[in-house]
Amino acid sequence: MITKEEFLILYEKNLSGKCTPEEKQLLEAYQDEISMPDDKWNAQFGNKKRIRQILKANIRQTLYHDQSAHVSNKRLYLKIAAAAIIFFTAGILVLKQQSTKMKVNYALKNPATRIVPGGNKAYLTTANGAVITLNGLKNGNLLSQGGIQINKVKDGLLKYGKKVAANTTAPVTNVIYNTITVPRGGQYQLVLADGTKVWLNSASTMKFPVAFNGKDRQVELSGEAYFEVVKNPSQPFKVVVNGITVQDLGTHFNVMGYSDDKEVKTSLLEGSVKLSGNKATAILKPGEQGALNDQQNAFKIEEVDMDNVVAWKNGLFAFNDEDIQTIMKRISRWYDVDVVFSQQLKRKNFGGTISRFSDVSQVLKDLELTGSIHFKVEGRRITVMP
Repeated sequence: MITKEEFLILYEKNLSGKCTPEEKQLLEAYQDEISMPDDKWNAQFGNKKRIRQILKANIRQTLYHDQSAHVSNKRLYLKIAAAAIIFFTAGILVLKQQSTKMKVNYALKNPATRIVPGGNKAYLTTANGAVITLNGLKNGNLLSQGGIQINKVKDGLLKYGKKVAANTTAPVTNVIYNTITVPRGGQYQLVLADGTKVWLNSASTMKFPVAFNGKDRQVELSGEAYFEVVKNPSQPFKVVVNGITVQDLGTHFNVMGYSDDKEVKTSLLEGSVKLSGNKATAILKPGEQGALNDQQNAFKIEEVDMDNVVAWKNGLFAFNDEDIQTIMKRISRWYDVDVVFSQQLKRKNFGGTISRFSDVSQVLKDLELTGSIHFKVEGRRITVMP
């Protein structure tokens, strides 16, 4: 058993990348034992459940991922570390020792049974058909296309530079396209030539111009992505996904349109977007989500919790009254596992927040706590049972 103070020291040491393998193992063993008793919680700290999950996700992220990939998140680390200090010094955070030894021993004796979370993985297909595996590739300039320098800035981030040409007034006769593919069990970030930032979720593909030279900036998406678009009223930004077009002038939004999903969902965090598809159109306001499928002739507009929508980008699974089939799709994509259902299950929806940086066994355990669902894991195959 370690004290709260010892846990805090390890936590801060891990953020700086100085933990030894043994210290990481100890931190990992106790990371799930964070508890915040109701009688000591002060509402001024914010949402207790959300902060607890952010703390856990941050610990796991630094445990399982390359420290260099998180240098730009220093501000977030300081915020979370400050919150952690408040928890510890105020006596809010409690570490429970129940079953910890069993967890450590199980992990040590059965390393092959762990299905670890996904990470930064992607493939870039260039205009001439060459395929570049980005994970494992060293940082630096990869190649130049159409006067655009393409750089791997760090693990998980690819950046397209601004076009530098001797004669910028010359007409553009050929548009060069690249495609980035994120496999199951992967995620990746991309900065387009106009400065627009894109976060791609597992099992997603995006085709995009190396440089935006036309009257608009259009990309084609399959899967899920979060966009922070650079404003340019004279050159609108468009995302085409499964027949739906999302158009904006400069905003933050999330688009989800996997080929095996019934609907394309667009969620707006900032700004304004116009949706069009199936001869229907709609304008979204911040906080709204627009959904449309092939059978509808109008967008379904509703207010949603944007924290839940973009939780995947922030290292969390957020289930908001969702059925187990939908939840297991997301788990299948992130952990790169196959999911089967033993029999027809009674409809039951689930809610809650779980770290995406947990082993799949921990995620399944949290779902099993409801008492209405159980799982059997065989290799990379998960069977869902009542």
